[in-house]
Amino acid sequence: MPDHVARPADNYSPLYFLASLGAGGITVTFFMFLMFWVPHPGQPVPVFGDIATAFANGGLAMQTAIVAALSGIGAFAFLNLKSLVWNLRAFAAFRQTEDYRRLRATNAETTLLTMPLALAMSINVGFILGLVFVPGLWTVVEYLFPAAMVAFLLVGVLAFRQIGDFLGRVLSEGGVFDVTANNSFAQLLPAFALSMVGVGFAAPAAMSGTTLTVGTSLVLSTFFGVTAALYAAIAAIIAFNSMLQHGTAKEAGPTLMVVVPIMTVLGILFLRQEHGLHTAFGAEENPGETLVFLARLLTVQIVFFALGLVVLLRQGYFADFVIGPRTSPGSYALVCPAVALSVMGQFFINKGLVGAGVVTQFSAGYWALTAVALVAQVVAIALVLRLNRQHFTPAARAAVPAE
Repeated sequence: MPDHVARPADNYSPLYFLASLGAGGITVTFFMFLMFWVPHPGQPVPVFGDIATAFANGGLAMQTAIVAALSGIGAFAFLNLKSLVWNLRAFAAFRQTEDYRRLRATNAETTLLTMPLALAMSINVGFILGLVFVPGLWTVVEYLFPAAMVAFLLVGVLAFRQIGDFLGRVLSEGGVFDVTANNSFAQLLPAFALSMVGVGFAAPAAMSGTTLTVGTSLVLSTFFGVTAALYAAIAAIIAFNSMLQHGTAKEAGPTLMVVVPIMTVLGILFLRQEHGLHTAFGAEENPGETLVFLARLLTVQIVFFALGLVVLLRQGYFADFVIGPRTSPGSYALVCPAVALSVMGQFFINKGLVGAGVVTQFSAGYWALTAVALVAQVVAIALVLRLNRQHFTPAARAAVPAE
């Protein structure tokens, strides 16, 4: 009989917070079914009552979509929160080790930003669970928005403290940042974390009917969104220069696609702000401008997705770390672009093409385009299930024959 060794995940890295993030992102992809297919008059998002009405009055296709959405939301929200709790416990133990102290002295210190990134995603997941499973939640939602913004503020403070520790060390001491080891987009993780906090702050702008809440949401989400964009631009330029000189670090190859989820998160942030400006301050929404805006974001995503895919295929990353026997916690970063393309695809089709009258909702062309977003969603699900099996299942080791 084979005996078993420890799971790969027992060799802990903060990058395992990406496992929680990926599951949370898939939860959002299932919420897109409800967001764009279930009528929700009177609110910018569907709630329990809208879903129940659509299920009762809809045909088989609508009922099937609702069952799939609710099942997916429930399953992956559970996985998201379960993974978050595991990570928080494992990270607490990791902080007491020498490996943690060594990590704090290297470029990899920014991997600590995966914690606020995952925390912000889980807050969003919690809000989705409330919308779709709690009857009457919308009647008290105005009281929940300030509480949610406080939660996001706490996560944002954590993110800035971690960024401050890193930048304070590398910019004040000098010579401690290894430029030769900066040959990936791993240093964009802080920007990803800040953008996730920012999109959370933007939610009340799109949903609240209170001017003070909307205004506060607009200001705070702008602060985090603009900071994220600035950080991403600077970090990407520095990293690209290093990659041109030294090639891309193989295990960090998936970070080449981190621009894809950053664009999706910032895109939703700006759409939420646009809606808030319209409802609270009378700013005019232009469907044509929204279409072009989403098309530009999608173009940036496709370019960076293609770049990352070319490099990963040339390096044989999938054969080694996804299909093959080797494991790397950074593999979970592959889930993010698949989720991001699925979500952005839904927004581009429904808010962009349908909103501007280019495509008719539920037409043959509509479903042909939507199929692309659904394929990206399936890829994300397959990756999460595969990687969880790789990293959280004890590895078998052949028994040594007795001498």
